Amino acid sequence: MRIIEKNNQILLQGVSFFDLGRTLDCGQCFRWNLCSDGFWEGVAAGHFCRVRQERTVLIFTHTDRQCIRKFWIPYFGLDEDYDALCHHFSSDPVLCRAVRFAPGIRLLRQDPWETLCSFIFSQNNNIPRIRGIIERFCCLFGNPLENSPPSFPTPERLALCTTEDLAPLRSGFRAKYLLDAAQKVSSGAVDLKSVGHMDADSARRVLTGICGVGPKVADCVLLYGFHRTEVVPMDVWMKRVLSTLYPDGFPQPFAPYMGIAQQYLFHYARCHAADFRQPTGQA
Repeated sequence: MRIIEKNNQILLQGVSFFDLGRTLDCGQCFRWNLCSDGFWEGVAAGHFCRVRQERTVLIFTHTDRQCIRKFWIPYFGLDEDYDALCHHFSSDPVLCRAVRFAPGIRLLRQDPWETLCSFIFSQNNNIPRIRGIIERFCCLFGNPLENSPPSFPTPERLALCTTEDLAPLRSGFRAKYLLDAAQKVSSGAVDLKSVGHMDADSARRVLTGICGVGPKVADCVLLYGFHRTEVVPMDVWMKRVLSTLYPDGFPQPFAPYMGIAQQYLFHYARCHAADFRQPTGQA
């Protein structure tokens, strides 16, 4: 990939196997908005940018070359060989269909604390409401950033709040879960840096020690916040995928990358809902 500056914009050329829109709108992140001029605008880990895709070129504004190289390229997963990975997945006929349907989806590298809060908010919720709650959350409790939306609130700031302080978020029962997470992370009772180095089972035990964090939310944090690509969050859609397409379980050759594979399968299932039956006993 090559970075050049042109007409007050920064161009990242030679981007392949990447679809910006599908990656940002497939349910793994919630602070990106599509603007009328075709640019996506978002804040991640305190970094703001506007970005638009034209085939194999990403056009950035409100950032610089160094930030693109050191933050945005890893954030978007552009430093990983998805060409080889998709070729590997395509040896399985089921995954082959999902990859061919949306080959440009990539797994983002997100901040673990932001991911934990975001998926606490996501429980029994839909994407537009999650986006609204997180936007209000950042506006009320985040720090101002120059020429951009505010930063994501820190656990230390949030730990000082009460459920009454969080009432304007309209997050319902999730507010008390959020406060418990903030108190445990800010006090060190839950050390997110250590979680990133644990085996998956140990990490799940720590994360599910937070009030309201069950196995699915814990796995979302591991996959999206810690890039643990062997972890597969099991929501209703993925249970339908397993029941319908993989009744004997996911193929073992893909085990180290099943978290990435599930992004393709999840998107494919949602876009072909009629093809997937409801698993027995699932709401």
